[in-house]
Amino acid sequence: MAKKKSLFECQACGFQNAKWLGKCPNCGAWDEFLELSETQIATLKETSTPLKSSSGAIPITDVEIETIERFSSGDKELDLVLGGGIVPGSLTLIGGSPGVGKSTLLLKIGGNLASSGKRVLYVSGEESSGQIKLRSDRLGSTHASLFLLPEIRLEAIINELQTTPFDALIVDSIQTLYSEKLTAAPGSVSQVREITFELMRYGKEHNLAIFIIGHITKEGSIAGPRILEHMVDTVLYFEGDNNRELRLLRGFKNRFGSTSEVGIFEMTKTGLMSATDISKKFFTRGTPQAGSAITVIMEGSRPIVLEVQALVSESSYPNPKRSSTGYELNRLTMLLALLERKLDLPFNQYDVFINIAGGIKVGETAADLAIIAAIISSFRNRPISKDTIFLGEVSLIGDVRDVFHLDARLKEAKTQHFSKALVPSKPLETPSGVKCFVVDEVSKVIEWM
Repeated sequence: MAKKKSLFECQACGFQNAKWLGKCPNCGAWDEFLELSETQIATLKETSTPLKSSSGAIPITDVEIETIERFSSGDKELDLVLGGGIVPGSLTLIGGSPGVGKSTLLLKIGGNLASSGKRVLYVSGEESSGQIKLRSDRLGSTHASLFLLPEIRLEAIINELQTTPFDALIVDSIQTLYSEKLTAAPGSVSQVREITFELMRYGKEHNLAIFIIGHITKEGSIAGPRILEHMVDTVLYFEGDNNRELRLLRGFKNRFGSTSEVGIFEMTKTGLMSATDISKKFFTRGTPQAGSAITVIMEGSRPIVLEVQALVSESSYPNPKRSSTGYELNRLTMLLALLERKLDLPFNQYDVFINIAGGIKVGETAADLAIIAAIISSFRNRPISKDTIFLGEVSLIGDVRDVFHLDARLKEAKTQHFSKALVPSKPLETPSGVKCFVVDEVSKVIEWM
């Protein structure tokens, strides 16, 4: 009698081993190994069998470039992140924390596509048709070409797609579906891998654009095997605080476009909407206040005007506090050390707090000069003119260095009616109405102020 072969799989990362292990050597998770059935092992062997190539290899110089056709989602922010629109046959994965607006956005997109003549199937494994209808009425997405299917069985979903042709499929969410071919629970590594592969295969064969929602873990990554992100064409992450109206949609993978673009949305009473007037949401006009400075950052190809706020107060503890919201704390510590060394400012006796207005996170160094200006303004209790912006990267030796897309930042400053700009070098084209002051050292910032 042949000895039974066992195979155990980690439900956190998909690592496989011939014996059960308490701790996964790949991801470090505890008690996540489950034994696969003979059917699951046979399925894995079938999928791992190499296929014979149907055509021979050809020189890359003889390959003709395919024209990628797109159609609009009806939302300019989502089209921007996707690279210009939805590609037929593409598979897009959207992740984000609970309540951030993933289902709301995709239901809105489904309504937009349905109103433009597309047939859309919305599959929900978490909500009933009545619950989705209530949200659809609130969003204004109710349309006869938008079909609802509360189902969690993959085979039933594929059968519905084969019975009635659709142009787009929305799955909410991938972790709730299961295939009858496997005995594992919904959301397990085996189920997620099998379902994603079948959806990808069907979408490519029938030019069906598919959007799937993925749950995230407590670490912030999409739950399930890492291969899930490798299989899909596009990976988008929703960022935002549930207590704030602002939402950011970032692209982390895109086979049909750039991953540097960011979509900005606003949560309103009628659902998630594209932010119409973005720039004015991150800074305010009015009476100048000490500790406030303006800068311009780049989110993809889009310049955004931001207000940097600083508060410097005497510390009552031996070790002064350093706090930063929306700006990297380590870089703030570096800038404070630079000011102590180069300008002899006693920040080792003061608490320093930094905040980026509007809840956005700054991930580039072009805001360094504005951070320093806001800190000095608060320390000296001297307000800075609301007509001035600060652009520049500050190095460890105290000089101010150039930033990318300086011309685009200055054009945005002119659009928002700023008249002065502190820049590290003279721009190639200075917009009319904006006077540029070149500062190449940190000490010159204090002289200017």
